Amino acid sequence: MENGASLFPQHFHEILSDTQSLGFNQLSDSSIGSLLSTLSASKPGGHFLELGTGTGLSTSWLLHGMDIISSLISIDEDQQLLSIAKKYLHSDKRVKFVQGKGEDIILNTDSASIDFIFADTWPGKYFYLDETLSLLKTGGLYIIDDMLPQDNWPKNHAEKAKNLIHSLENRNDIILSKLCWSTGIIICTKINPL
Repeated sequence: MENGASLFPQHFHEILSDTQSLGFNQLSDSSIGSLLSTLSASKPGGHFLELGTGTGLSTSWLLHGMDIISSLISIDEDQQLLSIAKKYLHSDKRVKFVQGKGEDIILNTDSASIDFIFADTWPGKYFYLDETLSLLKTGGLYIIDDMLPQDNWPKNHAEKAKNLIHSLENRNDIILSKLCWSTGIIICTKINPL
């Protein structure tokens, strides 16, 4: 990038350092982060939803791509993880952090009101999928990662991932691309069924 623009979001390295010190090992890698920034930049003035803040690494990438008038709601159950995200990103007025279950946001958000969803936790991905996809505006993006086998997957999780992929492939209200890259990415765009 020219003009001194950083390849990494502001505070990325500080968040990463605190995350590693905490021993949290469910990190989104920088490849998906860069993709999130690139795709978020395609939604100027957009309304963004992140399900699963973690420590805020992906949040920082989303904010890196969002324009000044976009907004992001990011939710996580774990206060200890959220505290790292808030420590470094709380001053960014575009983001609102919520401690709670993903379904608390999913079930209390107007349908067709969100431009971009990054689902990085079970609600919105393995649970409440229909409800989550109903939140997207036509042309909205739904992104998930960790769809290739991961060392930290619990027992029998491979079958859950396979079933999720099958479910997404058989919907008539999205167009999707599966990327065998990074941790395994699926990008869906909401469409009006024919």
